[in-house]
Amino acid sequence: MTTPWSRRAFLYATGSSALALGIAGAPRAEAADAYDALRATWRTLILGTGFSPTAEPFKSRLADLGSAASALLSTMAPVSGSLWPDAVYADPDPDTDQESYGYSARMNDSYSRLRTMAEAYSRPGTGVTGDSALATAIATGLDHLHSDVYNEGRAAYGNWYNWQIGAPQALLDSSVLLYDHLSSAQLASYLTAVDHFVPDSAVSVYSGTSTGANRVDLCRVLALRGVLGKSSAKLSLAANALSPVFPYVASGDGLYADGSFIQHTYVPYTASYGSVMLGGLGMLFALLAGSAWQVTDPARQIVFDAVENAWAPFLYNGLALDGVAGRAISRGISAAGGPQQDDHARGHSILASIVLLGQGASSAENARWRGLVKGWTQRDYYSPPLDDGFLNISSLARIKGVQDDSTVSAIAEPVGHRLFTHMARATHRRPTWAAAISMADKRITYYETGNGENLHGWHTGSGMLYWWGDTYANGQYSDAFWPTVDPYRLPGTTASRKALADAAGGDWGASRPDVNWVGGATDGQRASIGQYLKGLGSTLLAKKSWFCLDDAIVCLGAGISCTDGTAVESTVDNRNLGPTGSAALTVDGTVQPLAHPWSATLTGASWAHLAGHGGYVFPGRATVQARREERTGRWSDINKGSSTTPISRRYLTLWADHGTNPSGAGYSYVLMPSASAAQTAARAADTGWLSVLANTDNQQGVQVPSLGFTGVNFWFGGTVGALTASAPCAVMIGERSDGTAVICVSDPMRMQTSLTLTWRRAVASVTSRPATVTGATTGSSLTLTFGDLSGTGGATQQTTVRLG
Repeated sequence: MTTPWSRRAFLYATGSSALALGIAGAPRAEAADAYDALRATWRTLILGTGFSPTAEPFKSRLADLGSAASALLSTMAPVSGSLWPDAVYADPDPDTDQESYGYSARMNDSYSRLRTMAEAYSRPGTGVTGDSALATAIATGLDHLHSDVYNEGRAAYGNWYNWQIGAPQALLDSSVLLYDHLSSAQLASYLTAVDHFVPDSAVSVYSGTSTGANRVDLCRVLALRGVLGKSSAKLSLAANALSPVFPYVASGDGLYADGSFIQHTYVPYTASYGSVMLGGLGMLFALLAGSAWQVTDPARQIVFDAVENAWAPFLYNGLALDGVAGRAISRGISAAGGPQQDDHARGHSILASIVLLGQGASSAENARWRGLVKGWTQRDYYSPPLDDGFLNISSLARIKGVQDDSTVSAIAEPVGHRLFTHMARATHRRPTWAAAISMADKRITYYETGNGENLHGWHTGSGMLYWWGDTYANGQYSDAFWPTVDPYRLPGTTASRKALADAAGGDWGASRPDVNWVGGATDGQRASIGQYLKGLGSTLLAKKSWFCLDDAIVCLGAGISCTDGTAVESTVDNRNLGPTGSAALTVDGTVQPLAHPWSATLTGASWAHLAGHGGYVFPGRATVQARREERTGRWSDINKGSSTTPISRRYLTLWADHGTNPSGAGYSYVLMPSASAAQTAARAADTGWLSVLANTDNQQGVQVPSLGFTGVNFWFGGTVGALTASAPCAVMIGERSDGTAVICVSDPMRMQTSLTLTWRRAVASVTSRPATVTGATTGSSLTLTFGDLSGTGGATQQTTVRLG
């Protein structure tokens, strides 16, 4: 049986009390040099500046940090195979299976705990600041892990990440913070271990696990190895090895010109790995600025441009949209408890990274980014960043610095539409709400699972339609949504009720549908979006379209077929009402029961309204299923490393039941976020507002005359209304009040070598056209002839005309 170490025991743990006492002794007498300056810079970066440790929110956070460090100190019990009894890292059968992943994670966690203790020792206001016994314990713990598991004589097992990124980063950070308490011999031994697990060859080729955010993390390890080991070669390698991260990519991991960010080859990851990359680059740029190893590659401007091109579109009122967070959506509350990791926590981390990155950008960029961050911070009423227990203190200080800067004016949320064809995502932002659509194709996975995480994310890529209000529902997906929602009824999706196993489809984005037609066309304000859907582990087939407009999104489904022997459903919405919520549902003017559980079949429904959220219109009336229920789940249900505590949330769900083994089923509804009941009823009564031009397996299209909007998704060539297309394509037309019109066309399949589009509308002239338009005829109708579109990446080709 092991027992916690006494402080005296630490003095003898490395073999002699004299050596141990020397570890906690005075700083070494050595002349300062450029490396020492870099070490001091890194120390400042990880500890933060510009805040008072006696003022909130820092006072409480520092006290909590000190308490955590003291608890870790009191439970530390080093024996062979572990440093803490609850973090055994000795693997009886070391390999790369799931069990070994767990052991390697606990090795990583052990180093992370030492880093926490080192931070508490180094920060003022923790109650253990400068405690020599704590410093001695940290150094002895580093020695124990080095001699027992992380050394040049050991082979890695489990997850490579723990050996090449997680553990060495925590080790090197701790070594920076405890530098004056480590002997040269100790430091040299730690660096030798780092060299063993993270050799120069780790960044010799930009592929595999050395791309994107992972490459930045590896460069951070190499840079700190260079700082602590006073190696110019290591620092040069780290700085130069960042260069492959900067350029836009056309496939695989990295940033795309359209703002997409991919990691693990197939996973949209702007809000998780993308956040890590952004933060890591900000730290490294700041570390090396003004030194002989400063990052000078001009391509780094791409990263600065990406702040607004790639990250800002996925930030809303301080949260980062879950549709680009991969398996991180399942993390929530860990098995050890503590603060919840959710979309707001991920967003706050990105805000802090943007502030740091701004220090290396132009003055104009820095000023604008600070305005954006101030706006996001001020509008995050649901989870104010300064109350975020998941945010580290240095990041907290950066955000507070912006918040307190009276020279910075908050910038409002942008309004417009963004289509990210390379990661099958779209965002639609209006003055009082924002929405996002998540899809999947042969290049983009349905969902990512791995490391026992995101076990029920199966249908998140099946057309999930997220939406938030400007002053309401910002906790819609934050408030225990993922462990409690019915994973077969995610809002916007069409899915078979066929039971799927945990992690169905395979780890690391292995599950990808064999479909090409996913994407759309947009003018930057409105859009026609479509997804040819094949169900995960299912025979389900469907065509789904979204027409994104000024105050609504028109949603169509057609060709819904399945032979699974189970029911198939299209979920209109599934609103999380919180632990006690009872928002009223009104259907065609009648308020439905507030009691739960409650369910009803709403036959011939024209419209519905959920108080405090928005409205739903059903063109031509529809039969809709409604349910009010309380659902209970555990974070551990969807993430093996998370809390087992039951959580309950109430939901109001609306869906179309297509029956068992449907053939050619469909649906149509109009989502109206922020609309009142009166506005919803008025829209339903205005039968001339919307014309559904087609909703078949071949084409789907709508027209809204009052907006001058026509949108058609041609799954196959054909004629819809006044439009004829010779081949599959997406079309969006916007007629303007000044007598002009914009015709937006794309090839979502990326396969068309020619395309002819005819619009039977009088057109006087073509005023602008893209290079892909090889011919245009005007007159009583407009005919556009396109050349090869297969290399456009599904991007919108926009032509402007003057109407006749």
